[in-house]
Amino acid sequence: MNRYGLTHVVDMDLSKCFDRLDHDLILQGVNRKVSDGSVLRLIRLFLEAGVMRDGVFEGTEVGSPQGGVISPLLTNIYLDYFDRAMKERGIRIVRYADDILIFARTPRQAERYMKTAYEILEGELKLVVNKEKTRTTSVYEGVAYLGFIIYSKNVSIHPKKIKAFKEAIRQLTPRNHGMNVEEMIRRLNPILRGWINYSRIANCKRVLRELMGWVRRRLRMKKMLEWKTWKALHKALRRRGYKGEFEKVSMRRWRNSASPLISMALPNTWFDEIGLVNLERYEVGILHRYYES
Repeated sequence: MNRYGLTHVVDMDLSKCFDRLDHDLILQGVNRKVSDGSVLRLIRLFLEAGVMRDGVFEGTEVGSPQGGVISPLLTNIYLDYFDRAMKERGIRIVRYADDILIFARTPRQAERYMKTAYEILEGELKLVVNKEKTRTTSVYEGVAYLGFIIYSKNVSIHPKKIKAFKEAIRQLTPRNHGMNVEEMIRRLNPILRGWINYSRIANCKRVLRELMGWVRRRLRMKKMLEWKTWKALHKALRRRGYKGEFEKVSMRRWRNSASPLISMALPNTWFDEIGLVNLERYEVGILHRYYES
């Protein structure tokens, strides 16, 4: 968008793409590179194997099974025709599976390119474009793609992606569960590591700081429930060298997990010591190397 001045974008959504792939067109696409008849027959058998829905067999005259081991590959082969057709017309696109962006210099040009894409996808490839979700946008408004929102000078993480991440963390950090904090961290770390590895290309230091504080707070709440009473908190504070006045604090109230006393008893360094992946540090260390390269 910045390099070529293509600031206007068609965000195109295909309706049930996997379910609408034409079998003959799939095999034509495969046949351009693979001439082995046994392989082609095997793919056709895979496509026509049918599915079981609520114990009832249904044939599959079109489409490739979602979750099938080669369905993503077949979809890419199928849509390769679209990629080439757009390229031949001098239209720049980006496509990941069935998520398509089409780039243009002006809103009017974007509308023309959208019409061209409709003709190829619906007319030649027998797919259906979801007209309600397909829209034109611009780099100034922000282009949502694959969990990010792309602007001319920065990239942010899509709010839906953050919401889904927080929901996954909630599932792994229930308050009333037998596992201890250390076991929770062991289960959390792969999620945290995978999420930051994907999201690190965004400008997200503030978001990571807020998310990391929220994750620690959930773990502090769990530790409070393990302590059961304020007496265990006081012992932890004394071990940290606290010499101020002590007060009774409920170990079951969420609001108390943000208490300065709780944070003093369970500081951020404590989470580092027991091995919790730190999104802020992980992001900073890798981003520096990413941009230097």
